[in-house]
Amino acid sequence: MILAIVLAAATPGAADAERAFASAAQAGQWSAFRRFAADDAVMFVPNATNAQAWLKDRKDPANSVLWWAAQSYVACNGDAAVNTGPWMRPWAKTVGYFSTVWQRQTDGGWKWTMDSGDALGTPRPAGDGPKIRRASCKGSPSTVAAVRYRDGDTGEGQSEDRTLAWRWHVAPDGARSFDAWLWDGRQMRSVVADRIAAG
Repeated sequence: MILAIVLAAATPGAADAERAFASAAQAGQWSAFRRFAADDAVMFVPNATNAQAWLKDRKDPANSVLWWAAQSYVACNGDAAVNTGPWMRPWAKTVGYFSTVWQRQTDGGWKWTMDSGDALGTPRPAGDGPKIRRASCKGSPSTVAAVRYRDGDTGEGQSEDRTLAWRWHVAPDGARSFDAWLWDGRQMRSVVADRIAAG
């Protein structure tokens, strides 16, 4: 376990993957989304959709959105992370935020498995680069209690060591939520709680 943590710390993390993804998008937004997405990745347009299917024949826009991770929440073993931060479209004078789930692949690289976000009236604080917060490796992580929604689409996941968990939900009217929890050595604590209104 200790060796695995040391190796994970020595290889590029999810914040590095986010940086590479955002940089690649400047040469072609949807091309970068395709390249960095897992085969089963989900995005919301506005309903939950397989990202690779939606992106398959999509042409890159003339201008690409800019974004960067302000926070990166990482599982103790380093195999999964949730990044969140601001985005902007300077040419359209619009801003917003995103949250993305990343999972380490068998080759040591990273792919995103869920991407969500929303527009905002004013930008969130950007910070000085990503603040990386790793889950505690102490104690016995618990599983986040399952939530049974009356209707709509839901997806959830957890790192293999159970120190990072996430859940998304889309209501029939299009309202969405995304939550992530990080193990602190005693309990799973909420670290992301995004709420996107319908429409």
